[in-house]
Amino acid sequence: MSPGLLLDCDGVLADTERDGHLPAFNATFEEFGLPVRWSQEEYGRLLAIGGGKERLRTLLEPGLVARAGLPTDEDEQRELVARWHRAKTERYTALVRSGALPGRPGIARLVAEADAAGWRLAVASTSAEESVRAVLEHAVGPGLAARFDVFAGDVVPHKKPAPDIYLLALRETGLDPREVVVVEDSANGLRAALAAGLTTVVTVSSYTRDEDFTGAALVVTSLGDPPDDPATTLADPRGLEVDGAVRLEHLQRLLGPQQGATP
Repeated sequence: MSPGLLLDCDGVLADTERDGHLPAFNATFEEFGLPVRWSQEEYGRLLAIGGGKERLRTLLEPGLVARAGLPTDEDEQRELVARWHRAKTERYTALVRSGALPGRPGIARLVAEADAAGWRLAVASTSAEESVRAVLEHAVGPGLAARFDVFAGDVVPHKKPAPDIYLLALRETGLDPREVVVVEDSANGLRAALAAGLTTVVTVSSYTRDEDFTGAALVVTSLGDPPDDPATTLADPRGLEVDGAVRLEHLQRLLGPQQGATP
């Protein structure tokens, strides 16, 4: 059986939260006449909540509902949040397709190495599928993007840090958890992957550098594209000694001498 490389989207494929999702949320609030603008700091705190619709639901506190004349009926609120989220997703996807959010250093290189070695490729994210596919295609190119299974959005009952999205990916791909490496950028994502029994590499992003990554097999600033964008190692409990770039050989070593070998 082939080994697998499972990637989170936001913060792994591209550093999207601060310069993509946040402005898309705030533009959507303006469009709908909501008296809300999330600051960078406030949005950073909201990232502890998995999923865009789930973050939007935090707006439905009684004070704002009354000030903005929002519905109080639960079904009407649910539909309103869905409308906000659709509008936000359209704005965000257009921003991604404009080229405003480049892929993170090393992502296209490592994916190409894994694909050439016969690894199974997948994305597992709590973001909307349309957004994930747009980021994936921009980050690795249309050809490699077509090689991925994508598990995203509301396809599982519980979002990260619950392991549901990773358990779904394992079930659908038939991958053996012992032969999978996950790349995540947040503590919530790491917790989800570890709860699914998966070896996890963390590439910290603009909002997550100071989070607790206990249990990660490797923590780096990025996957690295030397010489211009080398990776810096922040934690290396397995002794991989990454020198500027996380390569497929490092992932193979994480899986052990038998798993992850090139077919």
